[in-house]
Amino acid sequence: MNWQVAPGDVRALLAGLAEEVWGLVPLPEIAALPGGKPWFPARPDCRFSLSHAGELGMCAVSERTVGADVERLRPRRESLPRYVLDDREFDWFSARGRTWTDFYTLWTMKEARVKCTGEGLRRPAREIPVPLLLPGERSLWEGFLFTALAGPDWRGAVCEEFLPGE
Repeated sequence: MNWQVAPGDVRALLAGLAEEVWGLVPLPEIAALPGGKPWFPARPDCRFSLSHAGELGMCAVSERTVGADVERLRPRRESLPRYVLDDREFDWFSARGRTWTDFYTLWTMKEARVKCTGEGLRRPAREIPVPLLLPGERSLWEGFLFTALAGPDWRGAVCEEFLPGE
C-alpha cells in the first residue's frame, strides 16, 4: 500500500487503512451520528476516527469505538491552559515548565476522548479528564485506552473504548 497521499487527505488515509485492515474496497458510504461522529452505516463493526490540522492528517481504525486528534504546535493565548485544563492537569503542565508541547499533548487527548464518545466539545474542556502522558506512552484511564503521539511540530492522540475483561 502506498501511504503517500495529498497533504491532509484523511479520506485517502481512511481508504488505505480500510482496505488493509478490513479488506473494504471501495470505501463504504460515510454518515454522521447525531453528535457528528463519522461511521459506516453498512459496516458498523468497522470503527474509525479522522482528524486534520492544515496539511497534517490522522486516521485511526479499530474494532473498538475510537477517537483521534492531531494538532500543529503553535503558541496560543497564555491564559488558555488555565481555562481548559483541570487542576490536576494544570499542576502537571506547570511542573513540567508550561510548554506548548505538553499543553497540546493534553489537549489532543481531550479531543480524542470526545471524538471517541461522540459527544464532541459540548462541555467545558476542564471537565474532560485525561491521563498525564508523555508522547509514546499509553494508559488505561476511566474505561479508555489513551495513546499520546508526537512529531517535531505536532502532537496527537488516540483514545479507544476499553471494556472490562479485554
